[in-house]
Amino acid sequence: MGWWQVNADTLAAGRFVVSELSETTATLQALERGTPSHPAERRWFDAHRPAYRRRLAEDPGTAQLVRTGLGGDWIADFLTPTPTGAVTFAQELARVRETSPDRARADLEVCEGGPLPAALDRSDLPQRAAGLLEWVWERVVLPDWPRRRRIIDGERVARAGQLSQGGWAAALEEMSPGMRWLGGSRLQVNPRDYPPRELAGAELVFVPVTPRQGWVSWDAAARRYAVVYACSGAMADADRPAVPDSLGRLLGPARAGVLVLLDRPRSTTELVALTGQGLGSVGRHLKVLLDAGLAGRRRAGRSVLYFRTEAAEVLLRARAG
Repeated sequence: MGWWQVNADTLAAGRFVVSELSETTATLQALERGTPSHPAERRWFDAHRPAYRRRLAEDPGTAQLVRTGLGGDWIADFLTPTPTGAVTFAQELARVRETSPDRARADLEVCEGGPLPAALDRSDLPQRAAGLLEWVWERVVLPDWPRRRRIIDGERVARAGQLSQGGWAAALEEMSPGMRWLGGSRLQVNPRDYPPRELAGAELVFVPVTPRQGWVSWDAAARRYAVVYACSGAMADADRPAVPDSLGRLLGPARAGVLVLLDRPRSTTELVALTGQGLGSVGRHLKVLLDAGLAGRRRAGRSVLYFRTEAAEVLLRARAG
């Protein structure tokens, strides 16, 4: 299994960051793999994959690059530069575009497990990869970015709450398939048989993305390591229970949406991030739900978490029926 030796200081300084490039790369990976896992994701694929397939059909060299660099068990390192946070998509993309051709070919050879096909024996691979990533960002991700960002922010808030309540072992629980805290300062990052890495004194970041994709990356020279992982909410919000029309008419769509989101305990900050409503609006909805006996609250460390009561569960079942 692949694991990292993470001392207490490195782990304590670990942080969650947003990366627009990681979100775009994960979206590209999802488009390439084309295996929706639920009906809502199928609708997303139906909306975006035809244009993506046409884009690659017009550019066979880039299509081969994607199949080799993103389609297998190993992702080409130059396609996934380690995020730093607080930079723009263009700044992150520049790191891909400025990769040397030799390094790009070397990374792809690792993915291929040997010599590259003739279609990849060229010097413009970084520029082609950057061009496709920019296309995915502009056509697919950017128009949907406000919603995606709310999901990512909600994920960060939820993990921060877990961190404050149960430490890193709780925050890392079920973050990514194959990831778990092993004890003895060891973090298993995936189930593959890779040599362990020593992270003492390194920067460790966790990068949530909305597609169901994930990977690890590192910049050995900068001593920076990243875990890119899928948010607990689905890319198309499919894991979020739908608001029954009748419940929306009874409570109002916004308040009903808050109630539906209380399928597990959530903080006000998390609800603001997930709904896109203002703090005052969410607070008023929660007060009404509390007064009506449809929501309860409890303190967890420094946070106050809200949850649905049994009366709310009965109401939801009746209105969904």
